[in-house]
Amino acid sequence: MAVTDRQLLAALGESVDRGESVVLATVVATRRSVPRHAGTKMLVFGDGRCLGTVGGGALESAVITEAEGALQDGRTRMLEYSLVDPEDGDPGVCGGEVNVYLEPYMTPHTVFVIGCGHVGKAVLDLAGWLGFRTVATDDRSEMVTEAHLPDVDVRLPGSIEDALAAHPVTENTSIIVVTRSTDVDTEVIPHLLETPARYIGVMGSRRRWDVTRDALAAEGVADLDRIHSPIGLDLNAETLEEIAVSILAEVISVNRAAPAS
Repeated sequence: MAVTDRQLLAALGESVDRGESVVLATVVATRRSVPRHAGTKMLVFGDGRCLGTVGGGALESAVITEAEGALQDGRTRMLEYSLVDPEDGDPGVCGGEVNVYLEPYMTPHTVFVIGCGHVGKAVLDLAGWLGFRTVATDDRSEMVTEAHLPDVDVRLPGSIEDALAAHPVTENTSIIVVTRSTDVDTEVIPHLLETPARYIGVMGSRRRWDVTRDALAAEGVADLDRIHSPIGLDLNAETLEEIAVSILAEVISVNRAAPAS
């Protein structure tokens, strides 16, 4: 069944809402004989899925390859193809020429906060102001309400397992653990280490982290060196707002040092 423009654009909006980067490929100009007319659209997703078509065959394969590059660097592209001589590298023999514009819709980096007490709320507020996409979870459902966190993009009350199932973590995510106890930390951290998160930071003193780390190591949990703890840059922070600044300063530092995803 052919995909209508309305269906395709609805899928684009849904992908952005889910935090999934996607490229919109649009045929913007044609000359002579080509497989699809100007205005034809296709979506290319990060997992290789496509919705719609810009002509199929070698032409479409070439467009998908370029779209995958756009998903990496977030840059638009104007592609020009001649469909005349495959032996000369042309992706087709229709006899015409086609221009395809690639427009990547890149989701902002996600700050995923576990623990929505005073520090967690301060981090979420500042992260939103900085332009990050914000996700909040806490096993105490009363802490993850619109009234308590009015500006958070995604609220996920309940267990960490349910939260990660509802909103899978990607490489474009920083996880900030600011829970109420080491018991909660030791419960959630093994699940976090199974994700490809770019950054995982855990709130608490060096002594608290030593206790948590020893408990996790005794359980056979690996990759503990991925954890940043004590969390944040050393700014001699004291207030909630200053602590939030130190945490997000470290997130920014790690993100700027990492290659684009």
